[in-house]
Amino acid sequence: MGAQNCGFGPVSELVAVSRPLHECERVFVGDGVAAVFARRNPDAFDAVHDTSGMTERAGAEMIDDLLRGSDHVISVMDAELVLRSVVAGRPVTMVDSLFSFWQLAQPPAAIHERCATMPRSGYAAAEQHLMGLSPHERVVAAHLLATHSVVQNFPGVTERATDFAALGAGPQMHRTGSIVDVEGLRNAACATGPEHDLLINVGGFKNFLLDFDVNNDYMRLLYRWLPDLLRDWPRFRRVLVCGGPFGEGREQTVSAAGRTAECRLLRQRELLQVAAGTPDYLMAPGLTALHESIALGRLPLAIHEQHYAHVFTMRALDGTRFGRSGGRFTDVVPGHPLPEDDLAGTAALVELAGRIRQDDELYARYRRTFNERIEHYVSLTPPQRQHGVEELGRLLGGEPVHTVMSGILGTPLTA
Repeated sequence: MGAQNCGFGPVSELVAVSRPLHECERVFVGDGVAAVFARRNPDAFDAVHDTSGMTERAGAEMIDDLLRGSDHVISVMDAELVLRSVVAGRPVTMVDSLFSFWQLAQPPAAIHERCATMPRSGYAAAEQHLMGLSPHERVVAAHLLATHSVVQNFPGVTERATDFAALGAGPQMHRTGSIVDVEGLRNAACATGPEHDLLINVGGFKNFLLDFDVNNDYMRLLYRWLPDLLRDWPRFRRVLVCGGPFGEGREQTVSAAGRTAECRLLRQRELLQVAAGTPDYLMAPGLTALHESIALGRLPLAIHEQHYAHVFTMRALDGTRFGRSGGRFTDVVPGHPLPEDDLAGTAALVELAGRIRQDDELYARYRRTFNERIEHYVSLTPPQRQHGVEELGRLLGGEPVHTVMSGILGTPLTA
């Protein structure tokens, strides 16, 4: 089992898939923030193999050795793991919560042809054959190469799935609803008494460009803003800020006006407990965190976008209360150009966060417009919040993922 090393979304979905597989030996392999998350949630796996710090060759050898001893491989958006599994002759399921997001410069038929003619004699030959595909196209190719394709429902998924079905031969595509830890959510719903007044979830943060110490202007802007949040909102006496940037010795506490914001990394199920019991919830608009919040019956407020996928999500959900209410960098700098590209768009957001942090006038506008978003959010009545949850549930619902995986693996699963 492995997940794309891009924030906590993919690996938290892997944990959700893994936990009901009690009859299987569940072996995780991966690196970076995916491995950090797996180590923080060891009950979801029977073994965790972290390739961080290994040479590329040593890491590849470890993965290939694990594949040789496996019966089935589950990859959440990790295209390389799918490719290695195919070359190793192992059944592999590709799980994807962003299926409609991937940008294709080539038509699906061309990618399909590339996959159909790919040599399977060895990884180097297969890798060479796929040269020229973009990172997004490689994820789509992984779907076409996989034994099973599992995609989470989202606007645009139905249309793309129809296009791929028209290509002919390929894996069966299974559409699911929320890929979330059902048991953990069920237990979290019983949480009693809030320990905090506000939860801010920044997610894993780290990805192909963002890092805790590099291209981290978003986090530096957050650190500037937290004391002002405490000054501006007396109702938030105890704030918890959680996410990847605060793990492994990076915890800290921010204080202002007699109020505190505690910054730390939680285990997944601990985060679910806090999300269930905290009155107000601000979150980076990642899909997994959003699905978990919906399952808990909580309507969160989206904070400003960290990367291009967040822009895509907010645009797709613009017709919902969640989408309309969320914070956006365009509130602060309406005319700022944002390339319609994953890497370039993310880089533009980093640059924008840096400009706002360093320019006092822009920062004052950021603080004011964010306060306006929060003021609207906290003024929502319980029925209005419930309506927001229900409209998201109708838009994003589907067959439970544990039911889908039970059919694929031929193993009765309970969640």
